[in-house]
Amino acid sequence: MAGRFGVLLRDARRRAGLTQEGLAARAGVGVRTIRRLENGGGTDPRVGTVTLLADALGITPRERADLLAAADGRQPDEPVEVPSEDAGETPVVPAPSLVVVPDEVSEAADHLATIIATRLRREEELRRVHDPFPLPVRWRTAADLADHWDNICRVPHGMTAAPLDLSGEIGDIADIYRGIPSRKLVLLGRAGAGKTVLTLRFALDALAVRNRGGVVPVIFTIGSWDPTTTPLRTWLVETLQRDHPGLSAEAPGGSTLAAVLVDTGYILPVLDGFDEIAEGLHRPALEALNSLSGPLFLTSRFDEYERAVTNVHTLTSAAVVELTDLTVDDLAGYLPRTARRLTPGGAATAWDPVLAALRDTEAPAANLATVLKTPLMIGLARTVYSDSRDRDPASLLDIDRFPTAQALEEHLLDTFVPTVWEAGDVQQRWDLEQVRHWLGFLADDLDRRDTGDLEWWRMGGSLTRRSRVLLVTASTWLTTALVIWFVLCPLNSLTSGLPFRLPVVLVDGLASGAVIAVPFGLLYSLLVVRKTGHLEPTRVRLRLFDRRARRPRLRRRIAVRFAAGVAGGVLAAVVITFVGVFVRALSPDLVVIDDLGHLLRLILIDIIVFGLAFGPVCGGLLALLTVLEVPANLTTATSPADLLAANRSTVLRVVALFAPVFAIAIGLGAFGAAAALEDLTGPSFHLVKSFRVSALLGLTAGLVTASAYVMTFTAWGQWLVFARLRLPLLRKLPWAVTAFLDDAYRRGILRQSGAVYQFRHARLQQHLAKAYRARR
Repeated sequence: MAGRFGVLLRDARRRAGLTQEGLAARAGVGVRTIRRLENGGGTDPRVGTVTLLADALGITPRERADLLAAADGRQPDEPVEVPSEDAGETPVVPAPSLVVVPDEVSEAADHLATIIATRLRREEELRRVHDPFPLPVRWRTAADLADHWDNICRVPHGMTAAPLDLSGEIGDIADIYRGIPSRKLVLLGRAGAGKTVLTLRFALDALAVRNRGGVVPVIFTIGSWDPTTTPLRTWLVETLQRDHPGLSAEAPGGSTLAAVLVDTGYILPVLDGFDEIAEGLHRPALEALNSLSGPLFLTSRFDEYERAVTNVHTLTSAAVVELTDLTVDDLAGYLPRTARRLTPGGAATAWDPVLAALRDTEAPAANLATVLKTPLMIGLARTVYSDSRDRDPASLLDIDRFPTAQALEEHLLDTFVPTVWEAGDVQQRWDLEQVRHWLGFLADDLDRRDTGDLEWWRMGGSLTRRSRVLLVTASTWLTTALVIWFVLCPLNSLTSGLPFRLPVVLVDGLASGAVIAVPFGLLYSLLVVRKTGHLEPTRVRLRLFDRRARRPRLRRRIAVRFAAGVAGGVLAAVVITFVGVFVRALSPDLVVIDDLGHLLRLILIDIIVFGLAFGPVCGGLLALLTVLEVPANLTTATSPADLLAANRSTVLRVVALFAPVFAIAIGLGAFGAAAALEDLTGPSFHLVKSFRVSALLGLTAGLVTASAYVMTFTAWGQWLVFARLRLPLLRKLPWAVTAFLDDAYRRGILRQSGAVYQFRHARLQQHLAKAYRARR
């Protein structure tokens, strides 16, 4: 059916008035791929590719269904499975995303829904949304920034749609969304107006009525997306795989579970923080969002979204609502119920004089009335004054101390951290000033990198590429030297009976460390720093038995890794040979060889000896690791701490397998190769002349290579070098980094967004960063 797909694609492209190059630029698909698909060459297209093309073409739901059916080899009238949110209702995912999916994809969606619901409920608990009850966040329709009602209501050509009443309160958000035929809603509000909390409520309410196999609302913090380099679909898939490594498992058809979930409409993108996208990228971001035909829930500050809409166009088929300010009556109903009563059995609280002053529109309460209009500031005021026994909220009326509304906001932000950190009866591990300094450093680092995502694998401050390479090289050098000093040299002295000479041992460790560290540092610079700049957390685990080994795709990966391992082993053999020549040249028992040809012959033989020892072993180990690697569980990494622990466990298991096998294989291989070639070598430069030397060589190679690999090519090793050790040494963070971050999260200073931390609010991050820079 590839021919029918090519005809449909070509006809749709021509109707859209696009060339193949124009379609490629709009869809993010290669021109060669489009040309091949239209000509009917190659294999059938993947669902993700078809979705990108359909989005770029802007075709009708019927045309999209035909295109997907042709790509899948089905006739357009064959039945399809539709993921639905509520039994008996119109599916949340419109017709463009309809496609038959395997049962394992539906099961993955169910697992994902359970994990997300659990995490979001935990977030609401930490934010104390229901303590004692949610603030009455309200919104009204912002028709001036919305698309035509005819598009929003999806009425046929020639008909006119009546405007929808989209006003409501926090408990109505999911129902309001389901009442929008286009399933596209933009939620606007100023800083601290309650957009994030309302987003949590929307996702939880949608999950509460979700049936098995239904759509899963997933919250994505969109501020980290760069629409000029990464298509939205690709970014969604990558973020899903980062937060839920189990979704990187292969799905039927060769794609990943995350990609299939996105392509088939099982994911409802809830995009939080359109305003946090980097300056200058709002226009391309809005253009990319306009290419989506599926459901969407977007939040943004009002001003940023209004500028983007003015410069581009409204978000196609999207309704827009704007959050309104809270009133004094809302405060009067909420704040007293968060505070202790002044007398037993009485109703008066410390907030009563403040509320009485707020009802008077004149000073001194005018500034406070301006501040306490958003849930963010009300929440801070509640934490600082209702939860503290030593603070009187009446002090907020002091116009000499707080002459402006901004001064009041800065006071609440500045007092929030001490209040939550000193709360409770548990003895604190850290001094408050240290906590301020550490949080300020983290906030300043995020500001400098223009992001709100605190990812443990990217922590370490603002380091240049050269500094990163030098630090990794130095760490590898030191680790190798420690292995030589405390393992190899003592064992060599015990087994050989030679005296332990400290100067010789120190020089040997430093020289051997340089031999290992410099090549690994160069590889790190070429393969990591110059390509991606950082290493992503691993998404696999080790398992002894797995049926995937029978798949041809896996066999190809095994062959590629085996070849790469052999090449690396031979390269190591060359390095070790010339190091051996250098060491023997400095030895007191040097055998002088005047014949250059004989010298080259001995060097070649040593390369063969070590190449036969190292090449097959390195290749075999990489192939073995490929066989043992399986995707992570779907329940893996529901938090930053879980992802860190999973990566640490995987890396240590790899090392536990790699080091001893590598040590034994290198030792036996070197000894066997030397013995087999003994008749050809004569006086040789290679150092493998006894089983003892071979064993020590294997042990050293295993330990040193494993430790260098961890620090150079694993995200957990980078975490150790840049964050776990470097930052505490520089007094930027405490030694117990993970415990500190977890404590900040439990106290509500940080929040979790998938597998990363974020500050509770962007205003809090900016305030802490500003205070940190002022102290410096």
